[in-house]
Amino acid sequence: MTNSIRAAVARRANDPAELVSQYAPDFARVLPSHVSPITFVRLAQGVLRRDEKLAQAAASDPGQLMAVLLDAARLGLDPGTESYHLVVFKGRVHGIVGWQGEIELMYRAGAVSTVVVETVHETDEFVWTPGALDTEAAPPRWEGPMSRPFHRAEWASDRGPLRLVYAYAVMRDGAVSKVVVLNQGDIDRAKLTAQGADRPTSPWQRHEAAMWSKTAVHRLANYVPTSAEYLSTRRFAVPPVWGAPSASTVRDEAAVLRAEAA
Repeated sequence: MTNSIRAAVARRANDPAELVSQYAPDFARVLPSHVSPITFVRLAQGVLRRDEKLAQAAASDPGQLMAVLLDAARLGLDPGTESYHLVVFKGRVHGIVGWQGEIELMYRAGAVSTVVVETVHETDEFVWTPGALDTEAAPPRWEGPMSRPFHRAEWASDRGPLRLVYAYAVMRDGAVSKVVVLNQGDIDRAKLTAQGADRPTSPWQRHEAAMWSKTAVHRLANYVPTSAEYLSTRRFAVPPVWGAPSASTVRDEAAVLRAEAA
């Protein structure tokens, strides 16, 4: 019996999914109030149990796994989703904020009402001349001085190869953020800094349009408030959010996870 218990303990120590349960209280301490610690832990466990390669890398370096998951928790992004990717590189687990995650952080800050991200193809009509008036078409394609790109496409047809991508945000007061426009050269330079971009399994090879969009959103994030920076400046300027989970609720959820791991 003693040997059986020791074997069970050893298996649990080597199981990254079980390890995640043990660290539930640590995640609960850094998660934003709108994210349930139970949901966060179960998402992490699910991706570890589905992806054998990821589980092996996590078991070989559990400290790195915990650091990555704590980063996802701090941002309030779901691990192993399009918002926060868990990937293996050189035998270690790494966390990558997806472009959907960056957009989520922009919306969560409260300053942004709309985020626009679009790829421009060879047959699309695209104009971006800040402040310009449309004197070439009647009626004008845009009203007054240009404040955002004009983009018209035949969405149901073959639009040809990618040639541009753009991204901008409309703020709650109606103002338009800086407009990010990237061409093929900009994308090629971004790829040079991406580890493993030339591998057949890389998203750069399998999902090219999505990676163009991701690059544009990543650049836009430099000009638009995200939750961490924006909310910190508003902390003493806005009333508290009533109905947010209390400290005792967080402790209760952590207790549930500890009981499940027992």
